[in-house]
Amino acid sequence: MAALQWSEALALDLPLMDDTHREFVDLLAAVEAADNATLVARWQALVEHTEQHFGQEDAWMASTGFASGNCHAMQHKVVLQVMRDGAARAVDKGELHVVRAMAAELALWFPQHAQSMDAALALHLRRVGFDATTGVVHAPDALPDGLLHGCGGASCSDEDTAPAAVAAAVA
Repeated sequence: MAALQWSEALALDLPLMDDTHREFVDLLAAVEAADNATLVARWQALVEHTEQHFGQEDAWMASTGFASGNCHAMQHKVVLQVMRDGAARAVDKGELHVVRAMAAELALWFPQHAQSMDAALALHLRRVGFDATTGVVHAPDALPDGLLHGCGGASCSDEDTAPAAVAAAVA
């Protein structure tokens, strides 16, 4: 059984975000279930999905007043770089154990990320009437006067980045 399975606890009442998160969970489970012959291909599929996933959320943040350097976007950047480094080590050096360790750490990291940073973003997007499909903000008066810093919520600071355990998996 996969270390992380989709549950309603991960749902954020933003259908496009929820669908993307469900796909992330499914791709991560495929990595965990992969044998050595298919591991790199499945990891690469997860990395490609994650590039699009994080890019989409980062674009939503940018278009609705979250600062481009906030901790949410920074965490995306760091996690994605660590995932790419893992892929390179698996391909270049045959270090499949690195990818397996990273998958285990992502299964621990993702629920916290979704239930804190992504939940704050989803709340913000609903508040401003953001249509994730079209990019239209239906309540522009609800947009913040200035850029939101931190993660857009009260639970993190500008210093928050990806968990050390995910980065340590590459070390």
